[in-house]
Amino acid sequence: MTPRPDAIIVGAGPAGLACAATMRAAGLDVAVLEKAGQVAAVWRRHYDRLHLHTDKNHSNLPEMAMPTSYPAYPARAQMVDYLERYAARFEIKPIFNSEVSRIARDARLWRADLAEGSIVAPVVVIATGIADAPHRPTWPGIERYSGPILHSSEYRNPGPYAGKRVLVVGFGNSGGEIALDLANASVDVALSVRGPVQVIPRDLLGFPILSWAILYQRLPARLVDAINAPVLRLALGNFEKLGLRRAAKGPRRMVEEDGRVPLIDIGTLGRIKDGAIKVRGGIARFTTDGAVFADATNEAFDAVILATGFRPDLRRLIPEIEGVFDRHGMPLVTGRPTAAPGLYFCGQITVPTGQLREIGIEAERIARSVKRYLESAA
Repeated sequence: MTPRPDAIIVGAGPAGLACAATMRAAGLDVAVLEKAGQVAAVWRRHYDRLHLHTDKNHSNLPEMAMPTSYPAYPARAQMVDYLERYAARFEIKPIFNSEVSRIARDARLWRADLAEGSIVAPVVVIATGIADAPHRPTWPGIERYSGPILHSSEYRNPGPYAGKRVLVVGFGNSGGEIALDLANASVDVALSVRGPVQVIPRDLLGFPILSWAILYQRLPARLVDAINAPVLRLALGNFEKLGLRRAAKGPRRMVEEDGRVPLIDIGTLGRIKDGAIKVRGGIARFTTDGAVFADATNEAFDAVILATGFRPDLRRLIPEIEGVFDRHGMPLVTGRPTAAPGLYFCGQITVPTGQLREIGIEAERIARSVKRYLESAA
């Protein structure tokens, strides 16, 4: 461990590795702290069939393209391999099995407390990602339900569910893809969809949907949604005929205003249309063998998978710093200087133009900002 590095980076996933590479390129010494025993720990835990929903050309980290042998939308295992190669190429050597329990201001330095001691630096970058704090909502009667209930982060593949009836709760990308995975394996699956939704195709008019988001990124969200609405209806059809309610907000507004990513359809709508995936409403309560939905219908299920997202509350990690978090414990600013000198966040806010692309942009911006901050403090 560097005795006193220029910066502490918490996390060795895409954001942490990107920040380490860009800051080292700027001539800075960094200490990367990772609570797991390997880089890309969260990616290793994702379900088997997961592929990037953003194309590889817009998902590279700084200064290293993904291999040309990768498909347009790389698989989970390929993403893990890419991150391992990235760490090796830029000689990033995280300090593994080092979980940070608390970060605090110590005079003009930041202190990260670990089980084995503390490390201090003038700068700290939180790069823990947005998929490492599973949200598990509760419903009346859930304690009576006799079947297994697991979060989407614990789902791997359809194998354990052969011959069973499964309820997937949530219509985000994890819920839609897990339901599709189960349906394609001939598992009897239903999707509980509580509220209105938005759906976009992964490709539109021969181009990745992300390319369109980037093209329109400087335009107001309402205008972008108005421009795209007719094209999306043409590409997807009227999904309201499938028992889904269309949200009043368009996809871009949904991301920017609510932090909700619309379902990027890779086949889920088709399996709903052919009846392989059933659509149900929100859950009113659980019974011993299933669920009662908002319309009072009662169905039996052998297992429940909660695709209910993640809610990291970073105030638990940094409890004494004011003016940097919203009421949910998410950073007010990411990729830029915060209200606390020397404190940065990378990749902690959902964006419409691709999370990995945004991580790369933020990492380069953070490296420049940290360099200036340290020079001014010298």
